[in-house]
Amino acid sequence: MTKTEQLGSLTLSWPEGVFPLGRDALRLGEFAAVRTGWRMCDLGTGSGVLLLLLAQRAELSLTGIELDPLSAHTARNNLAANGLAGTVVCGDLRTASLPAGGFDLVISNPPYFPVGSGKSGGPARCEEFCTLEELCAAAGRLTRNGGRFALCHRPERLADVICGLRSARLEPKRLKLVSHGPDHPPSLLLVESVKQGKPGLTYE
Repeated sequence: MTKTEQLGSLTLSWPEGVFPLGRDALRLGEFAAVRTGWRMCDLGTGSGVLLLLLAQRAELSLTGIELDPLSAHTARNNLAANGLAGTVVCGDLRTASLPAGGFDLVISNPPYFPVGSGKSGGPARCEEFCTLEELCAAAGRLTRNGGRFALCHRPERLADVICGLRSARLEPKRLKLVSHGPDHPPSLLLVESVKQGKPGLTYE
């Protein structure tokens, strides 16, 4: 069974077995800074939702990498169905032969839970195939000096996120916490970092 959602002027579809559209991806797609002409790469692109969301905001060079063959195929289909040019690599983001320093913006909606944390949900939610530190290392390698890496994560892992970013020479510059309402604690963390940026963090 295939599901379809309208994202502004674009359409996102995904079959059973591909991670569904979620609020976190929508929030990250709004949060990340983009400029026309930027080369962007989505680490763990899934259905390609972030490629579509950012393509609506600016004319970009689109690249995604995805370990799961079905998801990679879905992302390619979503680009083609919406008339967008782009590349989706099926492979491991930790070892993929993408150009070092080749991107102005790297973005990711990664698995949130460490292996052994008691949380479940499969590889899309648990760091079974890629830890947070490995994700940040890959982003640090692919982002050009002065380029940006934006990701979403769980608020309780803020310290892990900051440590992972800085270990990859990615300096956190913008941070936003999102909650379901004024009476609810934050449920989503959004962070944007700059490769070899100067210290100084803005809270939004």
